[in-house]
Amino acid sequence: MNSNFIEELKWRGVLHDVMPGTEELLAKGMTTGYIGFDPTADSLHVGSLAQIMTLLRFQLAGHKPLALVGGATGMVGDPSGKSAERNLLDSDTLNKNIEGIKKQLSQFLDFDCGSNSAELVNNYDWFKTFSFLDFIRDAGKHITVNYMMAKDSVKNRINGDTGMSFTEFSYQLIQGYDFYHLWKEKKCMLQMGGSDQWGNITTGTEFIRRKAGGEAFALTTQLIKKSDGTKFGKTEGGNIWLDREKTSPYKFYQFWLNVSDEDAKSYIRIFTLLSKTEIEEIEAKQNAAPHERHLQKALAKDVTIRVHSEADYIQAIETTEFLFKSKTEDVAKLDGSAFEKMLGGIDTFEVNKTDLINNLNLVDLLVEKASVFPSKTEARKMVQGNAVSLNKVKIADVNATVNLADFIGEKYLLVSKGKKENYLIKLI
Repeated sequence: MNSNFIEELKWRGVLHDVMPGTEELLAKGMTTGYIGFDPTADSLHVGSLAQIMTLLRFQLAGHKPLALVGGATGMVGDPSGKSAERNLLDSDTLNKNIEGIKKQLSQFLDFDCGSNSAELVNNYDWFKTFSFLDFIRDAGKHITVNYMMAKDSVKNRINGDTGMSFTEFSYQLIQGYDFYHLWKEKKCMLQMGGSDQWGNITTGTEFIRRKAGGEAFALTTQLIKKSDGTKFGKTEGGNIWLDREKTSPYKFYQFWLNVSDEDAKSYIRIFTLLSKTEIEEIEAKQNAAPHERHLQKALAKDVTIRVHSEADYIQAIETTEFLFKSKTEDVAKLDGSAFEKMLGGIDTFEVNKTDLINNLNLVDLLVEKASVFPSKTEARKMVQGNAVSLNKVKIADVNATVNLADFIGEKYLLVSKGKKENYLIKLI
């Protein structure tokens, strides 16, 4: 692609802050830059996707991306944007998390394309033999406490209710040393990250200047927010993960399909590689027929295929069509294996078949055996309100019972709750 990286970020509405001289540096030729990823879980979630796309755009602009997985910093915990100190992870958990993240990053970045091939680095590799005394001698003496205290991430925590441990206070110095190490060993001139990382990143550029008299640069992107002010990437069920075992491709697709029109306009720029012309054409279609949700469909397609696969995207479309457009007779036509294939991506509850030998009260099934509803009161209210169906058949009787014959192939039952929520009950 070899586009102007910073101009690309600007028109996509992603750029937040950039250190003077960065654009001139990138214009001179291929530049090495990095972004750090926190291994707090064995999968990244959509909250990390903006930074992954930043690295991808960096590579497509002809530069060399480094993805740093924080095996060492993951043991400490970044205070930026946090109100409380998080739990520290043991080395086995960290290693498992790092392997999962490496696998996911490989889906986006090209690690075999010549001079600007992506590289994965782990800061534990250079910290594991670094003694505490060596660190405070070699690193600590170059950055003053006054400088560290002036950072917003530190001031906010110190002035808050919980305070800040020395462990967390040291984080920006460790991250600063990471930048120095990559600057020295990999000729890495640029660190990128979300806007909440500006303080940590500029500590790195200052550390390089004070310790080695060198020059390095910083760039940050906008933190992704929803137009209604709620946190991006969160649903009632929790995070939307990139790992299919944590968030199925169907649920992943649905997350993007259901964003608001306003959010879709910004997200399609941030999370896809669609060109400005392509996006403007889709926006024109959206403006002409908003009910068709052209932006959401294009966004959901592009991101689902990139994170999962085209086959997963097609399956998500088929499942969506089945759940929201099929009728009772369509459900009855499916055998057990087709039913599971079609609905494998929705929330599933396993129920023991022996519970169904005698007729089981529907409310008991939906509350005690499968947690479709949090309480019997809510379940009864929804049933009486004609808002519950089994295999697309409305059930309005709170005293209704369920038996094996109600299950497709004596194994599967589709429970619909309201217009949008669907669950699969599977007998074991």
